[in-house]
Amino acid sequence: MIEAVGLTKRYGDKTAVYNLSFQVRPGAVTGFLGPNGSGKSTTMRMILGLDNPTSGHVTIGGYPYRRLPNAPRQVGALLDAKAVHGGRAARNHLLSLAQLSGIPARRVDEVLGVVGLQDVARRRSKGFSLGMGQRLGIAAALLGDPQVLLFDEPVNGLDPEGILWVRNLMKSLAAEGRTVFVSSHLMSEMALTADHLIVIGRGQLLSDMSVKDFIAANSAGFARVRTPDTEPQLREKLAGALTEAGGHVLPEQDGGLRVTGLALPRISDIAHDTDVRLWELSPHQASLEEAYMRMTQGAVDYRSTVDQKEGLQQPLPPGAQPPMPVPGQGQPGWYAPPPPPQGGQPYAAQPGQPGPYGAPGAPGAGTPNPYAQAAPQAPQTAPGQAPAAPPAQPAPPAAQNPAQAPASAPAATPAAPTQPEDAR
Repeated sequence: MIEAVGLTKRYGDKTAVYNLSFQVRPGAVTGFLGPNGSGKSTTMRMILGLDNPTSGHVTIGGYPYRRLPNAPRQVGALLDAKAVHGGRAARNHLLSLAQLSGIPARRVDEVLGVVGLQDVARRRSKGFSLGMGQRLGIAAALLGDPQVLLFDEPVNGLDPEGILWVRNLMKSLAAEGRTVFVSSHLMSEMALTADHLIVIGRGQLLSDMSVKDFIAANSAGFARVRTPDTEPQLREKLAGALTEAGGHVLPEQDGGLRVTGLALPRISDIAHDTDVRLWELSPHQASLEEAYMRMTQGAVDYRSTVDQKEGLQQPLPPGAQPPMPVPGQGQPGWYAPPPPPQGGQPYAAQPGQPGPYGAPGAPGAGTPNPYAQAAPQAPQTAPGQAPAAPPAQPAPPAAQNPAQAPASAPAATPAAPTQPEDAR
């Protein structure tokens, strides 16, 4: 069991933890929750003897961590998965920890199999992904088969299969009678994993109770009611009857009603008496996330503000539109066609002449070829305006690598190719 009594830690004029007292009992997964900067990591470091408390004390099994005989075989911890020598293979990293604690080498291969890293055991850890590093850190925590385990964000970087595996692992460890203490910001995962919660804010204890009691104490349940969408008058009729019966009714955006102060059977009876058909009548229980946000809303130190873009860019004049991006602009081989001369459409193919993509009369005739340097894209012909005749000068070859295109347009306006490659 982990027990903290009056735990306080100050760094100069900054108080990270103040008068914190709690117990983490064996046989259950205890979640350790709190906003960023609330003192969770500092508390876990003091439990493991990495930081000395300014006042108060914390013990594991009745002893401070530093006085535990062969502490790595009694306490396993994952605080920072990156705290591994990058040039050392995964197996060698665990083997060095085992040798320091008198743990047999066969245990290294066992825990590598437990965390699923047996196939990459001889790879250097600097090439590991974030999830693989988390698995290696969990393997190090399990190495001594300890009775007390501390995990700080154990599912960080894991895929869904890995998250499920960690969840089942912690539950199985607690079912064996071990003490499991888990810090996490994933409320949905804590709701599925933890049995008990310890919540702190700004270094002080906010809550110490079971998950079920925590949700009940920090949220209000309500009934969700929906009537036929095609008959809004029934919704108004039911809302009035529920209000007269002592209920509190709030409309929801999708047309439903949120009712508090009345039990579901009473709501059903009122709807029956007022001859209102119900499409939905369901109880709503707040989630752990909703209860947590309600509990810690006054203890959050880092809040986001609205992005004020007025100071980052000049406002556009009335009626102006931002310039449209040009695909490929600025990349090697990008070609900017010259502006067309005034009047007419000089790049449009005439009837009886081959188009850029095929022989005369082929579908798509008159459509510019994006791969032809000498045939820039033609502007759209205005309604009722006949296309102009093509210039008489010969055109350069149509099939040319865009990467070899000149950086600037030719001086003379090119004509449509007389014999494109696709028509040969």
